[in-house]
Amino acid sequence: MDKVGKVEAEGNLRRWAAGILTVALLSCFLCGCSIEKVKAGDGVKPEYTVMKEEDFPDKVKELIEEHKETEFQLTYQDSGYLYLMKGYGKQQTGGYSIQIEDLSLWENAIHLQTVLIGPGEGEELKEEPSYPCLVVKMKYREEPVIFE
Repeated sequence: MDKVGKVEAEGNLRRWAAGILTVALLSCFLCGCSIEKVKAGDGVKPEYTVMKEEDFPDKVKELIEEHKETEFQLTYQDSGYLYLMKGYGKQQTGGYSIQIEDLSLWENAIHLQTVLIGPGEGEELKEEPSYPCLVVKMKYREEPVIFE
């Protein structure tokens, strides 16, 4: 085999090896990923407590303070409990409240749906901004939380 043929054969071998290596690496990456469908179903209603601000654990207070300016959805786990935190960011006045529309255990997720309720008509409003947020305490669960 002449020098040109040998170089071509080595180049083809390298391309073939690089192709095999690429396919093997892609297979490894793709096998590690999965998509799981969230199944709503009827959902079981878990026991939970809507917490008063004075009862928040220190870490929950800290997390809320860090995120209160903008809308947020956070979870925190401590001592066998799961804390679900939903904040609606800075509002221009007081008088806002948060209502839980649904809190249920789906087949493979915890679902929390809330709605921000504005001040009522004729309600006397504080002229200073407010930061409405809700903290729900429940027994710790492994499932991911879906906020709506």
